[in-house]
Amino acid sequence: MTTKSQAVRPSRTMLALAAKAMARAHAPYSHFRVGAVLKGANGRLYAGCNVENAAYPEGCCAETSAISAMVMAGETRIVEALVIGAGPDLITPCGGCRQRLREFASDELPIHLCDAGGYRKSVTLGSLLPMSFGPKHLKRRKP
Repeated sequence: MTTKSQAVRPSRTMLALAAKAMARAHAPYSHFRVGAVLKGANGRLYAGCNVENAAYPEGCCAETSAISAMVMAGETRIVEALVIGAGPDLITPCGGCRQRLREFASDELPIHLCDAGGYRKSVTLGSLLPMSFGPKHLKRRKP
């Protein structure tokens, strides 16, 4: 059975922007470049790349960079995400980035997984982060 998010494929624009971000990654230690693109509820695309530093692992993931760009632009809702890595295996957002994505998206968020050859598969944030803890858990209930 194919879910709605699995039926959606990323746009060529998203994929091209993610590949460009991946090429700009600063990965002198791991040599593993990653790019990410988020689509905000406003329809705009926000790109990010991983940025490592000598105080490894105090770098920044591509998804985190893209979230920062999105928030800086005033957007607070993610409706689609794409992650691309150059390795032979599919990569997914790390645990920390899954939680960061959850801050701005629902479990139904489609996440497109890509490699240097292009689109490979779509999954949902809920499948990567089941039974997630999100902003709704911290809302105060009126007495």
